[in-house]
Amino acid sequence: MSTTATPHIGRKISRIRELRGMKQEALALELGVSQQTVSHLEQSETIEDEKLHKVAKVLGVTPDAIKNFNEEMAINFFNSFQDSSEGTFNNHCTFNPLDKLMESVEENKKLYERLLAAEKEKVTYLEKLLDKN
Repeated sequence: MSTTATPHIGRKISRIRELRGMKQEALALELGVSQQTVSHLEQSETIEDEKLHKVAKVLGVTPDAIKNFNEEMAINFFNSFQDSSEGTFNNHCTFNPLDKLMESVEENKKLYERLLAAEKEKVTYLEKLLDKN
């Protein structure tokens, strides 16, 4: 059983977990351990390779990504990232969703009224047929 001797691997795991928006409890649940075990793991300077692979899988990264994690580089990466996706869907809503909802409600009302009118016409027609007989 070899151990990974990267400068304080536990802190790196903790920071990646936090950046992923994951709580210790969630990581513990995925690993099948207690929250206290995860807390102890994040305080460890070294970790067994097998455990590192399991943690990496749950965090959605590679073991090397954890070993080589550098918060300053990650911050620089995100600060230098610019969205140049012109013409692609980039989550900018150009309409009010509530307005669209109310439009569909009104349309449903109109359809219901037309259906109701058609049913009334059928009833009237059937009554006329019965009166003739």
